[in-house]
Amino acid sequence: MSLSARMIGIVSALLFSAQVVAASGDLSTQETASGLKEALVRGANVAVSQLGRPNGFLGDSRVRIPLPESLRTAEKMMRTLGMKKEADELIETMNRAAESAVVEAKPILLDAVRQMSFDDARGILTGGDDAATQYFKQKTSSPIAQKFLPIVKQATAKVRLADQYNQYAGQAAKLGLVKERDANIDHYVTQKALDGLFLIIADQEQAIRKDPIGTGSKLLQTVFGSLGK
Repeated sequence: MSLSARMIGIVSALLFSAQVVAASGDLSTQETASGLKEALVRGANVAVSQLGRPNGFLGDSRVRIPLPESLRTAEKMMRTLGMKKEADELIETMNRAAESAVVEAKPILLDAVRQMSFDDARGILTGGDDAATQYFKQKTSSPIAQKFLPIVKQATAKVRLADQYNQYAGQAAKLGLVKERDANIDHYVTQKALDGLFLIIADQEQAIRKDPIGTGSKLLQTVFGSLGK
């Protein structure tokens, strides 16, 4: 079945739901299907483009990846002992790795749009401000992480301090001094990159829901404007 036929079928079924009928008014199934698809694709594209450019992570305080909280004291000590350059290099490497890896998320996010089910679409159309973000997170977190991890590993392998971090953090985790999830720099960066990606996707979703006119798309204005009535 083609993507357009699948989407039309999903939204046609949705329109039998009292909530969606009331929200969609006189919209055609084609308009609703196209509007939902455009909103999801737009959010994914913007998020990947924004984070995948130079300083996409490093230059944005909301998504910038620091050393794990449990190692902030060690970081301060490193800087005091004249290892500021090494600490800065590791932090920059972590963020550059995330910037390089995030472009791998785009095809996975777009595939999630193609694979939407009836229940998925209903939840996105009638859900809260982050319904689409939660859908993306549920469907794509695992495959995106699998794509991110090798890229992150390749980047951190070039930094001597990263290996020292893993050795120290691994031992500290066994003693309960470091959280298990923070005990490996590559897994830590991968998770932080995912967090940043979904944060920006959520921003885009909320912007479209609250101000569809601001997107410059007449279709999004029609579909999501009617949902807010």
